[in-house]
Amino acid sequence: MTSQAADRPEPAGSSRRSKITPEREQEFYDAVLEQLRECGYDSVTMEGIAASTRCSKSTLYRQWKTKPQFVAAALRSHRRTRCIDTGSLADDLREAARAAGELSGRDTRLLQALAHAAPQDPELKRALREALVEPEIAALKEIIRRGVERGEVPADHPALEYIPAQMFGVLRIRPVLEGEDADPEYLVRFVEAAVLPALGLT
Repeated sequence: MTSQAADRPEPAGSSRRSKITPEREQEFYDAVLEQLRECGYDSVTMEGIAASTRCSKSTLYRQWKTKPQFVAAALRSHRRTRCIDTGSLADDLREAARAAGELSGRDTRLLQALAHAAPQDPELKRALREALVEPEIAALKEIIRRGVERGEVPADHPALEYIPAQMFGVLRIRPVLEGEDADPEYLVRFVEAAVLPALGLT
């Protein structure tokens, strides 16, 4: 069990943030993200997170001030960078689909949990994009850039600009249309059936 000494309230009159270790901070972030996935944004409370992580509620408020700020910070801690480079545009797209599918269930539940709250809070909306949307789009654009540089597809191919929308869109919409996550196998089949043919690749 992680020591809770860092979570104790500071002496009265202190204006510094409490000295929470990076490991303890990540515990808080993991707890709030898990509660978001399980219960939805409205059901997440600072009191609930404090209870589940065995710290004082004042510690959380001192660190993050409000629930939206806390959730935004947790989302940013969740941001991933992805580097895929197989040397082939087609294989890169397959690998990107496989990697996205491995996390699709957890990410989709986060998006669903924040669907109503994020548009009402600019910081929360920005953090959601930074954590779950922009990294995926940036990774796909880098894959496409390398494919163009290798001469695998013309830079002015009309289908190129739609690849991020295709990949990201099917990832998020399958649970709505079919009630199932877009798992790795499904996303790879989608790439092979719809994305590669559109680019003239096999």
